Order: sequence, then structure tokens, then C-alpha cells
Amino acid sequence: MYAPPVPWGLKRYQQARELHFITFSCYRRQPLLSSSGAKQLIEAALEQARRQYGFYVTGYVIMPEHVHLLVSEPERATLARALQALKQSVARRLIGTGEHFWQARYYDFNVWTKKKRIEKLRYMHRNPVKRGLVDKPEDWAWSSFRHYLTGEEGVVEIESEWTARKRERMGIRPQVKIVENPHPSKPGLGGAPQYDGK
Repeated sequence: MYAPPVPWGLKRYQQARELHFITFSCYRRQPLLSSSGAKQLIEAALEQARRQYGFYVTGYVIMPEHVHLLVSEPERATLARALQALKQSVARRLIGTGEHFWQARYYDFNVWTKKKRIEKLRYMHRNPVKRGLVDKPEDWAWSSFRHYLTGEEGVVEIESEWTARKRERMGIRPQVKIVENPHPSKPGLGGAPQYDGK
């Protein structure tokens, strides 16, 4: 599949059926997502994109000037296409056309191991505390932290053990099977969790 050009030195491993730690920012890092309404709009657009393109959201946080996501690769498009649709949807609703809302590119880091997945989730969930926006991660309403803490369901469906147990109680066959595969650039290592789609 076509992948948009990336800056020199940046390698993207896509279609590897792995999790991706994504960061995208508002234009010139302006705090365009400061209002509760803007953050709620991002959550709604993320859930809509998740359903439309068929990817899993493992975690997220919405900050005043950027967004972090931990997501699987979409079943029905490239990751770049799903992110473009998400960003365009939000920009149109918040400013219309003709003005800049988002920086053009996004940061994409493949998450190959369980250790790295936990590291990225902790980083995201602690971001509002580190920035002095709240005292505790659970005080920030626009992240997946409370889901992991209590199983609380929010606007965005989070792929977690809580969600898997809920599906089992409802008699729904698991949608995701985690399998271990090594990082393509580091053969022989223990591997990483992957979404098998079965």
C-alpha cells in the first residue's frame, strides 16, 4: 500500500500488525484543544474513526496542544488514512476550512513488546500530571487511565482485559488474539504482542 513520504531518518513499520504509539500536534503547538468541548470532540472523532476503519485503541490522552494514541493498525485502511480522517473531522468542526489546525505530520513509534506498551501507557497517562494540569492521572477526564483503573467505559472503547471480560460475559467470541513476534530489525528477540484479528 502507498505510504506518504516521511522525513529523512524516520522509518515507519506499517502493516506489521503491531501497536503504534502516535503523537500529533496542533498547528505550531498552539493550545487549540484547551476547552472541554474540543477534547470531547476529539474523543467522539476517535471513536468514530475506530469503528469506521476497524482499529483498536489501547490507550490515549488528549492534551491542550497534542494527542497521544496507542492503537492497532486499521483493518480497512492505512494508519495514515485513518489518522487523516480523524484530524480532518476535528479541524472541520472546530475551525472550518482555510485555516491551519494540525501540524502536517505525526510521530509513529512501533510498540513491539509488552514492556514498551506499558511504558507508553504510563507516559500518556502521567502526561497531564507532569504538565501540572492535575494532581493525579484519574483527575484528567480525557484519557484512558480511568478505564484501566476501574473498567469505566467512556466515549472511546479501549481494548483491555476489562473489555475482553465484558465480551466474555456477553458470550461474544474474543476479537483479538495476542501473539508474539520479534521486531523485524531485531531477529531472535522474544517478540512483541500482535493483533491477530481472529
